[in-house]
Amino acid sequence: MAAPQPDGADPSKVLRAAFWMLGSVVAFTLMAIAGRAVSFELDTFEIMMYRSFVGLFIVVIVLTTTGRQSQISRQRLPLHLLRNVFHFAGQNLWFLALALIPLAQVFALEFTTPLWVLLISPLLLGERLTRLRVVCALIGFAGILIVARPNAEALNIGTIAAAAAAIGFAGSIVFTKQLTRTESLLCILFWMTLTQSVFGIICSGYDFDVAVPSLGSTLWLVLIGLGGLAAHFCLTTALSIAPATLITPFDFLRLPIIVVIGMAFYGEPADALVILGAIVIFGANYVNLWSETRKI
Repeated sequence: MAAPQPDGADPSKVLRAAFWMLGSVVAFTLMAIAGRAVSFELDTFEIMMYRSFVGLFIVVIVLTTTGRQSQISRQRLPLHLLRNVFHFAGQNLWFLALALIPLAQVFALEFTTPLWVLLISPLLLGERLTRLRVVCALIGFAGILIVARPNAEALNIGTIAAAAAAIGFAGSIVFTKQLTRTESLLCILFWMTLTQSVFGIICSGYDFDVAVPSLGSTLWLVLIGLGGLAAHFCLTTALSIAPATLITPFDFLRLPIIVVIGMAFYGEPADALVILGAIVIFGANYVNLWSETRKI
């Protein structure tokens, strides 16, 4: 049965949005591969520090070459800071999980981010928590239990880090939503890369022992920095073109792709329960998105 579509969806717009979503899928996947590659040489704080340096360099170049420096506003610095505390924590936990558990399990647990947004939004954005949202959240958390299998053997630091990373990303999304009401994308990216560069310097240098990356790791770090900016740009562009219910299913392509990569390059077996749990989580997210779009 075909997926329900909002009335008036333009096929050409959906195709363009799908193109940008595929760009986002590729960028996020490359970030995961690069993060796994450098995790054996650098700790997560060092990865985030160097990643932020790359991102800040790129954002400053874009601002200066396009003459958009005037978009950088300091009026909402406290909210920028709060947003980046959540994002920095989530991203560090994500990189930690990449080094400890199968890539597919990291991605499956990351898909719970929208469910945490669903629960956090009523508290921070004043949005109404409907009965359907509660049901979707409960179904989604059932999916988490399938993926994480909370028992003495399966539950470990890696799964906890991946699940906690989703909460960090959810907080970041909620505060980003508040910022987009008054701030431009470049302004948000500028303060993100700047503040997280500072966070990275503090957290990685507290013991005065910061690892200098090798040439190979430097190339991976550049890929992480480029991939992070590209993924957010592609995702934002796609959402500006077509409804979320039509384009978010494309994000689910990350799971089968990363399963194949995990099997081919890291010897990670395809875990049926991880895939089943991810499908349950995705289904809960999609039902909630579809219901919200039908109200518009």
